[in-house]
Amino acid sequence: MGQPRLTGGRLPDAPGPPASSPLLPPGRRRWLLLLLFIMLALWLCMVYSCVAGSCASTAPGLMLLGSSPSARKAPGPELNQLLLPARTAKIQLRAEPENDEDEDDEELGGGGSSSSNNNGPAPDSPSFISSFLNGSGTKRLPQAVIIGVKKGGTRALLEFLRVHPDVRAVGAEPHFFDRNYERGLTWYRELMPRTLDGQITMEKTPSYFVTKEAPARISSMSKDTKLIVVVRDPVTRAISDYTQTLSKKPDIPSFESLTFKNRTTGLIDTSWSAIQIGIYAKHLENWLLYFPLGQILFVSGERLISDPAGELGRVQDFLGLKRIITDKHFYFNKTKGFPCLKKAEGSSKPHCLGKTKGRTHPDIDQKVIQRLREFYRPFNMKFYQMTGHDFGWD
Repeated sequence: MGQPRLTGGRLPDAPGPPASSPLLPPGRRRWLLLLLFIMLALWLCMVYSCVAGSCASTAPGLMLLGSSPSARKAPGPELNQLLLPARTAKIQLRAEPENDEDEDDEELGGGGSSSSNNNGPAPDSPSFISSFLNGSGTKRLPQAVIIGVKKGGTRALLEFLRVHPDVRAVGAEPHFFDRNYERGLTWYRELMPRTLDGQITMEKTPSYFVTKEAPARISSMSKDTKLIVVVRDPVTRAISDYTQTLSKKPDIPSFESLTFKNRTTGLIDTSWSAIQIGIYAKHLENWLLYFPLGQILFVSGERLISDPAGELGRVQDFLGLKRIITDKHFYFNKTKGFPCLKKAEGSSKPHCLGKTKGRTHPDIDQKVIQRLREFYRPFNMKFYQMTGHDFGWD
């Protein structure tokens, strides 16, 4: 009595907790794994595209783009905290204040229209993935430096080069080897962008070319540094230099009065920086004391306008880069009078240099221009001999 009965020769199952069911049915687990796999594949594809330099054209719907240049300059605190937590703890590069010696306010095409129409919208902000990747890599001292010349076309060259996925460059001019050398190489390195293996770090400060101490200082950093000099007809360059100063200081004396020590005798005032910079042979002699000629590339400012792809091909060869920047990257802007990028770095939209590029040059007395050509001719001839290249200014 009270004992369980046999059913079919077996004792009934002992009471116990019910068996637990699986967390997810097998079918749903397979779908979840497939979804995770697809998301991982998309992420890897985007990372690969960004490393190759084409973030803006890959999966635009998945990228976080800013809506204005001001948003790029002052990103929200939430985004900064997500991307670069230690960003504010590091030394940042601050743009040099504008003055007559700064090159950033240069125009590439002399005597072009003063219209501020860029013939195309401003480039997009960097994508979220691109910004994320900027926090990776290593900060290195530059392997190549654009050292001159002011008003030669250095800003255009740098912007064109930044299209290349293997070139990373500082946007503003560091002025390390002429104004900030006492801050030390550690400070200088902190200004540089992070680079991955195989990428080149660059900067441009055109005043280096005319700074007496710069060659020795750059050589002390690295004797293997590659140097690039963008040169331009020294007469046109001097007028362009004056035009920039005039835009900031409308009350300065006339170009003619600044050019001559004595107008009657035709004596040129070589102490005026606008004149002195164009004596290229004199400045080059100082650089050749520290660097072999083969380590310096001379880019024609005129050809940078007439044949940008050709000059960029020479630059890419000099830097040991694959020729990626070609004719397909440029279009000629008739309003500004010089070539613009069809697709700027980190953007899928056209981009021209700013409204300060392509200012209208003032009318200069042709007799003054002729006297300047006579003055520069012997220096130009010597420069042609030193470089082994006739730039055709005479």
